[in-house]
Formats: sequence, structure tokens, C-alpha cells
Amino acid sequence: MSKNKPIPKSLTEVESYMEKRIGLGESYDLGVRKLKILRKDVHVYYVNGLCDTQFIIEILEGIIDINDQEKLSAKLSEIIENRLFHQSVERIQTLDELVDQVLSGLIVILTEGSNIGLVVDVRAYPGREPQEPDTEKVVRGSRDGFVENIIVNTALTRRRIRDERLRFEMLKIGERSKTDIAIGYIKDVANPDLINVIKKEIQTIKIDGLTMADKTVEEFLLKQNYNPYPLVRYTERADVAATHLLEGHVVIYVDTSPSVIITPTTFFHHVQHAEEYRQSPAVGTFVRWARFIGIITSILLVPLWYLFVLDPSLLPEKISFIGPNEKSNIPIFLQILFADLGIEFLRIAAIHTPTPLSTAMGLIAAVMIGEIAIDVGLFIPEVILYIAIAQIGTFATPSYELSVANKLARMGLLVAVALFKIPGLVIGTTLYLLLLANIRSLNTPYLWPFLPFNPGAFLQILIRTATPGAKIRPSIVHAQNRFKQPSNS
Repeated sequence: MSKNKPIPKSLTEVESYMEKRIGLGESYDLGVRKLKILRKDVHVYYVNGLCDTQFIIEILEGIIDINDQEKLSAKLSEIIENRLFHQSVERIQTLDELVDQVLSGLIVILTEGSNIGLVVDVRAYPGREPQEPDTEKVVRGSRDGFVENIIVNTALTRRRIRDERLRFEMLKIGERSKTDIAIGYIKDVANPDLINVIKKEIQTIKIDGLTMADKTVEEFLLKQNYNPYPLVRYTERADVAATHLLEGHVVIYVDTSPSVIITPTTFFHHVQHAEEYRQSPAVGTFVRWARFIGIITSILLVPLWYLFVLDPSLLPEKISFIGPNEKSNIPIFLQILFADLGIEFLRIAAIHTPTPLSTAMGLIAAVMIGEIAIDVGLFIPEVILYIAIAQIGTFATPSYELSVANKLARMGLLVAVALFKIPGLVIGTTLYLLLLANIRSLNTPYLWPFLPFNPGAFLQILIRTATPGAKIRPSIVHAQNRFKQPSNS
């Protein structure tokens, strides 16, 4: 069956096609409203649950009123189009467009004797109201975050950037799901080559449906394989997405997902947080450095401590107290491994535990497991201490994806220290840095501006610059307009 088959002038044929193609009459939520206008049949196709009923009633009232206001005419379709009390009306000419629009939640009005369909956007997708994301909270700042409705998400962005050059190009991906994807960018800022690459890659996605929404798009876009480090940045905050759009990034919105994809990104994009920019530059810099220390601690603290346990002679005399003071029946390496896995069990359990029970689970973990495990000799206290500090550093990492990748890096370094001691730590850390330096996200060096080194950009990573002083967009996005200033055009 040709996808470009035109809409027949006989509505009986259209109804028969809809019955065979989408199950009209079988699925309870698919419907058709049949009217007689100026002695001609008019059909209105819709999906219950995706449409605003009040809008449909108003449209039907306007169409029915034609019987009392107009005379018989061969141009009934044009008369109905002029009577549609709605701001969004489009014409379609093929049956494939008819099916796609109806299943997307729009209504399609067909008139006997005309092969033109009138599409009216009366979508009212079920969903929640915008609220602050749990993973990106700030002390001061906006409390509206993205939701599962792509229309609401683009509107939240448009509210912050009222620029006539802001674009949202809509695509439909998924042979069965027909998921809406919007590519957002500012036309005179974003790199056209980057836009074209992203658009081309998304259009080549061949899959039944995007049930995992933006994550599926990311895997097709970047082909990450088993590299644990995130190559795109996710955010549920509209202000963060708007900031990146103004810097020259491209943002990908996927319907049914409350988070958006920011591209391209580097390692240092994943360690930023909106809280830094809601405080003064001095406070923001302090918060940033505290976060950097937490991230470094989450990777290196436990392997470094274990190295001192294996070779106490490496410790200066003033801190020679570091290390276990008592022997244990279980090797320290296994204790660290069990403790790390235990905390991972707790994290997974916390995700699946209903909120009213999470407090009880925390008490069980802290009192019954932690204390008793030490008392029976399963763990020594220092193992629990350093694993806990490292885990706090993991929680201080703004990006959840980055924090999990860092945990894998920490375990890899721990194994290297266990096998080779000092050479293991040195070589393992070197290989870790080489791995990061070798990663490229949409042809973007992952460790920029550290590698390749860019002094000005790296200084802005280390020190939170006041907004009036940050006049240049990051060079890594290759923006058309490098300077953040009002255009005279």
C-alpha cells in the first residue's frame, strides 16, 4: 500500500480504510463523528484521551451552524475551513498523513467530494504540571521543570528565549510509535553543520518505537557502545536548557520524556550545576570547588587509602595512623568491594522503595547492617568510613550518569592497586585520563578546555565568572556569533 495514496473523495472509502488500517470500530478510543452539512457528509476523526473535548464541541457547533447560515455550495470544504474557530488548522492530502495526525491526537475533518483533509490541533495530552526536578534542586531559582509533554517543554523554553530566531524543528521517529522529536536551536548562533548532522542522524533512526524516549535517541545518535561516560547532558530544568541554547548548543526534545538532550557536551558540562549561578561569583566558585573535590574524592580516595594499607611505608610519620589498627579475617580488598556493592544495593533499593518506607530502610542499613557488620568483624571501621566519604562525593556529582561512570573508574583503579600497588595506581590513573582524552562527542574533545588546552575557557571552568564578564560563547560549539551581545539586525 502506497504511503502517498491520496484521500478519496468518497468518505465511505475513507472509513473502510480507517477500519482496516487503525482498527476504527475495534479500538474503543478511536472514533468518528458523522455530520450532514448542506446535504453532504462530513466526518470528524479523533482519538479519545488525547483531545480537548471542549475545543471539539466548539468546532462542531461552528460546523453545524453552517446549515443555518449558508446556501448549497460545491466549496463546502473551504466554508468549513473558514468556520474553524481555532488558531492551528492545516491541510493534508494523503491517507498516511490522515492516520499520523489522528494518532498524534489531532482531529481531521473530511468533506464528501473533496480530497483535502483539515487538521485541527486540539491536543490535550495527559500529564503533570511543571515542577522542580528532584535531581536538580536549587536553593533559589525557578521551580518549573520539564514534563512529559513536548508542547509544554518547548513553551517553557520559548518563554525564556523570545527570539524570532529560536527554532524547533519537529520530526516523527518510530515506525509504530510515531514519536515527536523537536530539534531546538537559535538560527544565527548554532553551528549549521552540527544541526545538519543531528537532524540527519535522527532521521536515519529505524526502530518500531521510542519507548525509552531520549535515551534511545542518544544511543542511535552517538553509538556509545560500552563506554560508561555520558556523551550528552540531560537536564529537566528549562533555565539550564535555555542557557545552553544561548551558548550555541543544540537541544533535543523527545515527547513523553521530562528531560532534554544537550549537545555537544564535554566532561566539564556534567560537573556544572544551576546552583553555582544562583549565588554570587565568590560563593559560586566555592561551591564549584567543593563539588570538584567531592568528585575527585569519589574516584581516588579509596584506591589511594588501599595503597597505603598495602604499603604503610609510603605514609609520612605525621599521618602514619591511617590504616587498619586491627587484623581482620576478611581481606581489605574484599571488604571494600562488599561495602561498595552494599551501598549500590541500597541505592537500587531506595529507587524501588516507596517513600514512606525509605526512612525505615535507611535505619536498617545504618544501624543493623553497618554497626553489626563491624561488631561481628565483617568490616573494619575505616573501610566503612572511606567508602562512605567516597559515596558522598558520588552524590555530590550533579550528573547521575557521570557519578555511576566514576564509580566504575574507582573500582578499576582499586583492582589495579591490588594487583600492582604503586605502578598500578600510576598506570591506572594515566590510562583513565587517556580514555577520557580519547572520547569525542559529536566530534567534540571530551576534556576540552583541559585537553586541548584553552586558557580562557579553562579559567571559566575553575572560577565562576560574573555574567557581565562572560561575553564570549564557548568556542567548542563553533557558534556563528561568538559574542553574547544584542544584535542590531
